[in-house]
Amino acid sequence: MQTFFIMRPSQFSENEATQFSFAVVKMLWPYLLEFKVRIGFAFICLILTKVASVYLPFILKDVVDLLDTQQEQRIYLVPFGLVAAYGLVRLSVVLFAEIRDTLFGRVTERAIRRIGLKVFRHLHQLDLDFHLGRQTGGLSRDIDRGNSGISFLMRFMVFNIVPTLLEIVMVITILLVNYGIWFALITALSIASYVAYSVYATEWRTGYIRAANKADSSSNTRAIDSLLNYETVKYFTNEEYEARAYDKQLADWEKAKTQNRLSLFALNGGQAFIISLSMTAMLALAAYQVTHEKMTLGDFVLINAFMMQLFIPLNFLGFVYREIKGSLANIEHMFGLLLKTPKVQDREAAQDLNLTQGDIQFDRINFAYDPKRPIIQGVSFSIKAGQKVAVVGESGSGKSTLVKLLFRFYDVDSGNISIDGQSIKEITQDSLRSHIGIVPQDTVLFNDSLFENIQYGNPEASEEEVLKAIELAHLAEFVKSLPDGHQTVVGERGLKLSGGEKQRVAIARTILKDPEILVFDEATSSLDSHSEQAILKAIKEVAENRTNLVIAHRLSTIVDADHIIVMHRGKIIEQGSHQDLLSSQGHYCRMWQLQQSQ
Repeated sequence: MQTFFIMRPSQFSENEATQFSFAVVKMLWPYLLEFKVRIGFAFICLILTKVASVYLPFILKDVVDLLDTQQEQRIYLVPFGLVAAYGLVRLSVVLFAEIRDTLFGRVTERAIRRIGLKVFRHLHQLDLDFHLGRQTGGLSRDIDRGNSGISFLMRFMVFNIVPTLLEIVMVITILLVNYGIWFALITALSIASYVAYSVYATEWRTGYIRAANKADSSSNTRAIDSLLNYETVKYFTNEEYEARAYDKQLADWEKAKTQNRLSLFALNGGQAFIISLSMTAMLALAAYQVTHEKMTLGDFVLINAFMMQLFIPLNFLGFVYREIKGSLANIEHMFGLLLKTPKVQDREAAQDLNLTQGDIQFDRINFAYDPKRPIIQGVSFSIKAGQKVAVVGESGSGKSTLVKLLFRFYDVDSGNISIDGQSIKEITQDSLRSHIGIVPQDTVLFNDSLFENIQYGNPEASEEEVLKAIELAHLAEFVKSLPDGHQTVVGERGLKLSGGEKQRVAIARTILKDPEILVFDEATSSLDSHSEQAILKAIKEVAENRTNLVIAHRLSTIVDADHIIVMHRGKIIEQGSHQDLLSSQGHYCRMWQLQQSQ
């Protein structure tokens, strides 16, 4: 059997990680293009913000030079015009930035919505094998962090990295033209050193970020699994055991976060050292020029303002780069989900099922979850339209696997399953499943009202149709006994209802769906005799004039079947009517006698 997995971050080589980063950007690009006009206005605001930001030090220089000149001339008139201009330009920087973020916010939110929906739909397209092996808590946390990572990438990569680089180019050019090569050279070397160190240190600490995320997902998975199995924990008085297991996961998370914090300290400390050294060198050179009257005091202030103004966004650029790397680490698992393809897929030329009668044919079916352990071996039988065919056998004989193959949750290894002569491999999965209804052994309900759970069989059904289904499933008396009637919330997975009540909800759902083919997968195996009789009565009414496949454990529930198939270790060993099988004194007869004696 082919095994599906989500690629863990540690599995990416450096080259693969780079390719992955470009793949993420490529994935996000269409969502940016959706709002071209909005992004265009946002970029105009971005340019205006940076122009105003670079112009601020020049106003400050003029104010200082004017004040210095007036001091020498003992004139105490403060240049209020320049001060007011400084305040106005600084205000415009903030306003343009806010307008830019507001305009782009819609783009970010729409992208998260679209990608979140894409992941949700893709998860429902993945095969049953994936969902049987998934860990809900960790998967949920991976998706949450992935959405947060996308939000960060959309906002900061577009409107912080590019403008910061633009500002760096503008400042270096101004310093080179106005103050000479040494000022420009020191600035360029400082920035190059800062960027190189930030990239190196960030790559080093990304491993700690991934380790912390993995520990966070593991602890969340453990907590959710424990809470979902609350009753089992209580039955075995294992509260303390669960707490210790959860604390062990939290200890791993704590260790990973500590390493992450220490690596962040090393990164921030190195960046601060480079900034301090650069600022000292620039101001020392500027002070030397002022003392030799090659520069004014205003020029000194301008260079100081430029350096502070440059290193603030540069420091932020380091933060953005760290966060982008962290965001990429965060969305690796979610992106891995989108790269995953289901094993069961519709063929390109697949057509909708054209159901005329409802005849089902299993033709020499072979199937195994694991090649080393065959489950179904050479099984062939047919179900004519309107017939009730039952499949019986011990646990593990392959009965319920036939249902999964009929629904095409798995594809057969060899052989063919057809409906009205159409191979289910040649028709779309949606059309196949739309014609089949099932009452499963374990009915799982949503944590919603009883009404909503029944309406799930046909979300377009009216209230009258739902109430009619409740009547036909013999649920009306039960509904009347509830304090809130059919608006009563059933609890997570339907835990507030008994087994018989949940089975009747499943029958009501199937009635509402109104399929031509019905499957009953051990629908009464866990019920008491009284509940079983009520369910059997409802099933008999629902199954009339439909094609029925019944997977049964209790033989007493299928004595009226048109045909009974007896399976043992994945093979059909007997078949016939109830009386014929009893008369043959074979395996079925022994099963019957054993159940009757019990």
